[in-house]
Amino acid sequence: MKKVQCLVACMSILMLCTAVAVAGDVAQGKCIAFDQKGMTIEIEEYDLQFSKEHPYGQPTGKRSSYKAADAQIGILPQQGDILRIAYTLKGSERVAHKVMNVSKQDLKK
Repeated sequence: MKKVQCLVACMSILMLCTAVAVAGDVAQGKCIAFDQKGMTIEIEEYDLQFSKEHPYGQPTGKRSSYKAADAQIGILPQQGDILRIAYTLKGSERVAHKVMNVSKQDLKK
């Protein structure tokens, strides 16, 4: 019985570690460009310094591009929208999994 409990505990820990390893990163920023044909998104990233003047963070000046061919996209992004992108790195490419148009889906408004 103890062997079965130990095996179940080890498998649970292994599955938890695998889920953490697969988890990606999240970026938020202003949409610079959205290419619907090529399914790429470019944003200017924002930091996490939220305030009344900057409710989504402050621009960092850093631009990032994401492949979004297989991403779940809510409201289609337009230039100037604030986006939150969940992504993973595949080599040097950032591959988006989910794209949320925060400025048009903001529940605080």
